[in-house]
Amino acid sequence: MKLHDLPPGELSRRLNGPGLGLVTGPFVFRINSASGAIASSLATLYPDFPVVGPETFVDFHVAVRSSGGLRRFVRKQVHFEFDSGLRPFKPLPWSQAFAMLEWGMNWCIYSHAHTFMIIHGAVLERDGAAIILPAPSGSGKSTLCAALMTRGWRLLSDELVLIDPEDGHLQPLARPVSLKNRSIEVMRAFAPESFISQPIHDTTKGSVAHMKPSAESVRRIGERVSPSWVVFPRYVANATTRLASVRKSDVFMSLVENAFNYSLLRERGFMAMSQLVERVSGFSAEYGDLDEVIAAIEQRIGVEG
Repeated sequence: MKLHDLPPGELSRRLNGPGLGLVTGPFVFRINSASGAIASSLATLYPDFPVVGPETFVDFHVAVRSSGGLRRFVRKQVHFEFDSGLRPFKPLPWSQAFAMLEWGMNWCIYSHAHTFMIIHGAVLERDGAAIILPAPSGSGKSTLCAALMTRGWRLLSDELVLIDPEDGHLQPLARPVSLKNRSIEVMRAFAPESFISQPIHDTTKGSVAHMKPSAESVRRIGERVSPSWVVFPRYVANATTRLASVRKSDVFMSLVENAFNYSLLRERGFMAMSQLVERVSGFSAEYGDLDEVIAAIEQRIGVEG
């Protein structure tokens, strides 16, 4: 059953009761929350994702709950809870409940899913060619990721690159793309047919909105893929698109810098990263125009636009 198949009112009933069992790639989350914003955001951003009943084993039990005491009435706040009440983050304003849920789900994965090597970045695939976009702050990674998805690329993930250390394949998540600040309006203009949620303002990251993943990305969420390219995007206003090769040693070091659990995996992490870098080619992509950089990337890696 998909989330959009739930009868009217059932989504809220589950969120307020036994929990909503939501399947996202290899992980099952059970989510509890009384927030109407979370219910409506899940309905609009996750409609094609599978849901499971209370009897199904889940990987992560999470909740977004209101603070107690006076905070229930004045400047309402929410907490993110993991398993039996662990609160790994400071509370946020009630209006930021869905952003907190998304960040909390990411935290669950990169803090606990160590069967994968996890890199902070985006992954997309087209015609069998998968590209990894590492995510240093301000690189324009999420904007380029969202733009590629609207031009026929399959989204595997916007935030977390999941690499199976045993065979090097990339595991899809296909959750919504997180857009921040100016990127929100840029993508509204670039892909007006795509669904982008209303911005949540004044977060620690500024204004945040989420783009619904493409139907194909969700439909093919079980299809793993081998990486072919690592692309280092860099947005520069009004810049002419310029691609440049990156040495494998620099690709290695950059991926290590963006990895969550490379050191934790020790020898397995080193071997997985070494094998990844051996099989990919790397290049940087400085850009100021999305259409130009997409055309240049597709020409470089030999896929049809």
